[in-house]
Amino acid sequence: MTANQLVPAAQYLRMSTEHQQYSLENQSVAIQRYAETQGFEVVLTYRDTAKSGLVLRHRVGLRQLLQDVVSGTATYRAILVYDVSRWGRFQDTDESAHYEFLCKSAGVPVHYCAETFANDGSLPSLVMKALKRTMAAEYSRELGIKVFEGQKRLARLGFKQGGAPGYGLRRMLVSPDRLPKQLLADGEQKSIATDRVILVPGPAHEVQVVREIYRMLVSEKRSVHAIARELNRRGVAYIGGSKWHPKTVGIILTHPKYVGCHVFNRTSYKLYTPSVRLPKSEWILKPNAFESVVDETTFAEAQKVLANRTINKSDADVLDDLRALLASEGKLSIALIQNSPDVPSPASYARRFGTMQHAYELIGYGRSAQFGPLDVGHRTRALRRELVAQIVGMFPDDISIVSRNGRWRSLLRLHKGLMISLIIARCVRPWKDAVRWRIDAIRYESQLVTLLARLDEGNRSFLDFHILPDIDRPSTFRVSLQDSWLERGKRLSDLSQFCEVAAMVWETKKSAPPCGL
Repeated sequence: MTANQLVPAAQYLRMSTEHQQYSLENQSVAIQRYAETQGFEVVLTYRDTAKSGLVLRHRVGLRQLLQDVVSGTATYRAILVYDVSRWGRFQDTDESAHYEFLCKSAGVPVHYCAETFANDGSLPSLVMKALKRTMAAEYSRELGIKVFEGQKRLARLGFKQGGAPGYGLRRMLVSPDRLPKQLLADGEQKSIATDRVILVPGPAHEVQVVREIYRMLVSEKRSVHAIARELNRRGVAYIGGSKWHPKTVGIILTHPKYVGCHVFNRTSYKLYTPSVRLPKSEWILKPNAFESVVDETTFAEAQKVLANRTINKSDADVLDDLRALLASEGKLSIALIQNSPDVPSPASYARRFGTMQHAYELIGYGRSAQFGPLDVGHRTRALRRELVAQIVGMFPDDISIVSRNGRWRSLLRLHKGLMISLIIARCVRPWKDAVRWRIDAIRYESQLVTLLARLDEGNRSFLDFHILPDIDRPSTFRVSLQDSWLERGKRLSDLSQFCEVAAMVWETKKSAPPCGL
């Protein structure tokens, strides 16, 4: 076959690690030998050096090859690959087949030069190729298990298994019996397979900063955000001259390596799967693996301080704090919570659970009688809920509850479709010896028939009930005990009249002429 008759082809080369010194050269020689016997001429080379065959995103060479082929810009008519495993060790064998199918569909078939079968689409070749892909994927899984077991063994001996040392620490290259050899700079790796790496304290000024971080937390009780701000204010540079971030401060305050304990297997991303945090029960810990930066007492105290911070507590933990306060005091109030050092602030509960009232409900605390004089708002809402429940209980077939905003604000609905607003009026004393009831008009409910429930002078129970055709005032206002404004509606002598009177007021309202006529 002459040179003019040779079919132009591209070769794809891949080696997994930099230690495979002659891998690419050996693959290229084998491919060239195949090309000469099969009538191909290699006109272009794609390569991925030190790239795993597990995922496509890290393989620039293969991605470029696929882009050229699919876009139709490729000048070759075939792709030559050493074997199925060089094409990829994808854990889903359909992924490997998909990329090959893209090439074949574009008229550029893939040839595996070192395989014993021809990639010609015949049944034997299809079966062999599927088997080879499965074997390639399984090889990576088995190798990953073996490597991981080796890493765990070394971790139990206190040797570091890769990764950056962290602020205030450095990597030291040591012999198998821990004799120091040299400090490793950023990016440097060991050159002898039997050498190991441990952590050692870094420069004195970084060590001092780490200890200052612990002091600000333990002694000054500063938050990680406040510590980061203070370090930036002082002009203390983080790694690479960057600014301090609360997250980096948090790592320094919680990572056991700063107390000389080597930790391995905190996270898992086997076979390039998404990284996941593992429970502490699966961590591998080696105490006293190397010289500590902070002492164990300080580290333990820091963990105690952080554990008591609300942000580090679960919802169950903060509710347990609330239950403990209720058990010791017999009641709850905003003042009690604010003055209790072991309980998060009311604002913290509101952020977590929407409202303080919802937090009360979650621990079974929410009846009106349980609230003290300083919790008028909570007691009022509790009375409102109890009133709604009482009315619905009295008329289960005639009344239902309609939620307005998913929280405590809800409406009553009679079975005929009549919507009824419910307003609780608290008693106030605007001046000496004067008693008034404050009515907070709800704009979007002002035109509804309204049940006005007034509280007694202590705001602990209900004084009376009135059914009004609407609330004809735009904002908050006050009424007296025998206010003429109340004559717009009907006073209930008993709640058992609720449905009857509400329907009567509604019918009267419908038949009344429009205002101004």
